[in-house]
Amino acid sequence: MRWSSDAAPARGSEYAMLLRRVRKAALLDRQLGYYARKCAVTAAAFVAGWAVFFSVGNSWWQLGTAVLLGMVFAQIAFLGHDAGHKQIFDTRRANYLFGVIAGNLGIGVSIGWWTSNHNRHHAHPNTEGSDPDILGVLAHSGERARTGKGLRRFIFRYQAWLFFPMLLLEAGSLHYASVRAVRRWAIPHRVWEAVLLAAHAAGYLAAVFLILSPAKAVAFIVVQQGLFGFYMGCTFAPNHKGMAVLEAGDSTDYLRRQVLTSRNVRGSRLVDAAMGGLNYQIEHHLFPSMPRPNLRRAQPLVEEFCAEAGIPYCQTSLFTSYAQALRHLDAVGRLSGPVEPHTGPGYRGE
Repeated sequence: MRWSSDAAPARGSEYAMLLRRVRKAALLDRQLGYYARKCAVTAAAFVAGWAVFFSVGNSWWQLGTAVLLGMVFAQIAFLGHDAGHKQIFDTRRANYLFGVIAGNLGIGVSIGWWTSNHNRHHAHPNTEGSDPDILGVLAHSGERARTGKGLRRFIFRYQAWLFFPMLLLEAGSLHYASVRAVRRWAIPHRVWEAVLLAAHAAGYLAAVFLILSPAKAVAFIVVQQGLFGFYMGCTFAPNHKGMAVLEAGDSTDYLRRQVLTSRNVRGSRLVDAAMGGLNYQIEHHLFPSMPRPNLRRAQPLVEEFCAEAGIPYCQTSLFTSYAQALRHLDAVGRLSGPVEPHTGPGYRGE
């Protein structure tokens, strides 16, 4: 799906009107009590997971521990995400310190790299040439699909089928990007971030290989990191895939740019917790610093405002969102053309 800015002239005052309603409802106020409880529960799960790991010892039952820790790592990542958006504390410094502890030290993902990369995504969601999230291994538009050559063309062609299996590699991608960033990017506190990433890697690998035999250790890492990445990818998948793709240099106003490129997943307390609040993607994109528990309260307010302004507001169930995303990836992938055209005996080429 493509969106032309000609279809909706920019009217910036509309966002200001919505922002006033949000502020009047106190939805941008910090929620330290909520985050204190959330951090306590997540930290307890993290400690319990590693306590079980050391108690069980050199056993294949550790693959169950790997599943638990994969899920806990994702919950820590959600907290790091919130800190990166300054949702938790009032000051930039406090949010950053929380982010490096949760991200760099806790799960091995650089908060400096992630913040820089993710802010570009928020500024230009689903915009060709500007959003790093659509410049990766998948094609989100026909133009990009047709540029694929060799292996990339194969991936583009079958990306709908490869999407979920490739999510198992997401954690490795996050670790690789983090290490590359602290080596090459001019991110703030680069040395400090590198030290904490190294401390995470050393502690994680030492624990795994000292307790488990080499075969069990490798299996543990594959399961734990694979599930961590798969979980994260499944929370990202519904957010933008299959929504409007904007052309480079598009001048659509901020309100429409964020709403038209985002999709909500209908929430419940369980869905909200499992997806780290990212199921309220529209509200999160409109107000990135809004604390996570306030997104649920903001949702009906934003939906009502969009109805008043005549702006399409997309909200669906979790499984329907996956179906829509996969249909879009399949349709785009088909535009890449056949991977290996038949040119052997009997080929006529009409």
